[in-house]
Amino acid sequence: MKKKILIEGMSCEHCVAHVKEALEGLGAADIEVLLDGGYAVCDTDKPDSEIKSAIEDEGYDVTGIE
Repeated sequence: MKKKILIEGMSCEHCVAHVKEALEGLGAADIEVLLDGGYAVCDTDKPDSEIKSAIEDEGYDVTGIE
């Protein structure tokens, strides 16, 4: 299932890499993290709470998942 994750707190490509690694750790596929837009898009069947937790563990705020 394709999900768009709205993220606050990313300020550089290093941040993008951290978010991508967190999503890869959940087994997500087709991951795209956009610094300018402040969101990530990926294909995953994980529950929203698990996605939110993985990204927030990296130090970023998830403001929504669509």
